[in-house]
Amino acid sequence: MTNLPPCQIPLTYEALMASIYDSNRYLTEKFAESDRRRKESEAKFDKEMEKSHVEWVKRWKKIDEAMGSWGNNFGSFAEEYFFNSFENEQQNFFGEHFNEIRKKIKPKNKDIEDEYDIVMYNDSYVAIVEVKFKAHKNDIPHVLKKAETFRILCPDFKEFNIYLGLASMNFYDELEQECIEHGIAIIKQVGDTVVINDAHLKVY
Repeated sequence: MTNLPPCQIPLTYEALMASIYDSNRYLTEKFAESDRRRKESEAKFDKEMEKSHVEWVKRWKKIDEAMGSWGNNFGSFAEEYFFNSFENEQQNFFGEHFNEIRKKIKPKNKDIEDEYDIVMYNDSYVAIVEVKFKAHKNDIPHVLKKAETFRILCPDFKEFNIYLGLASMNFYDELEQECIEHGIAIIKQVGDTVVINDAHLKVY
């Protein structure tokens, strides 16, 4: 017996359109499902990134706080070290004998304020020493400004001659040269002693 091919009934227009409609609906649903999954994936990724960013910020904030605390401790150590050296050993400094020595002076008025790490004075001269644990040449403009602000904030010393000094636990050649060019005394730790280079000193 001969096998005949299955009977193929031609699609009517309505059946064809229904088939196309079903195909379009299927594709639309698939696209919608794919888009929903994509958006869920993006939302999840954004949430994870936001969480990671928050954790990163918190972590670096803690590190920054710790570094700031260490920096403050080093700075306080340097200030105490140099102040004690001046107070206990000698007050003959910058070619002058200073009768008084003060630390951490913070005068201010309605317009400006400033802070002076170490101030020594007699009847005619004032010595202002800026203290850094590790000084940099970028500190020089800040040191130079001290003479100007001190005269404004401490008018009793307005007519006094002012010497400036930069004290640091260590110096480098370029920094020392900057101090020499601007007439700022170099005060540094060498071994267990404080060494002062003030041969180039300038009166402000």
